[in-house]
Amino acid sequence: MGPAAVAIHHVGSTAIPGLSAKPIVDTLVEVRSLSKVEARSAAMASAGHEAKGEHGIAGRRYFRKNNGAGIRTHHVHVLKSSPADVIKMPAFRDYMRARPDDASRYSDPKIALAKGHPDDNRADWMARTA
Repeated sequence: MGPAAVAIHHVGSTAIPGLSAKPIVDTLVEVRSLSKVEARSAAMASAGHEAKGEHGIAGRRYFRKNNGAGIRTHHVHVLKSSPADVIKMPAFRDYMRARPDDASRYSDPKIALAKGHPDDNRADWMARTA
């Protein structure tokens, strides 16, 4: 995102020690202007990221990246820097980091669902790593 980036946060399950997670790194990038993100889409594509637009969340720009085998490895969530927009993901991460018991209670159903749905590739991965 170059100079448009205000801050970058590692968010999602991989950002919480001990939490069961798919091997996908979620990154939240705060930017001053979403219009500058549009101009960076070509650079993101050249780095292997697929632009998905808002992808279901108004005001977000979402990119995803797969490895050479076609397996998803990265999600990049880009939001305009404002407390209301960007606080949710880092706040959830920080809450779970500070409360391992709650993180465990959050993780247990994820594992159970994965084991109960072995034909779902995302669930299957979680079942195999639990």
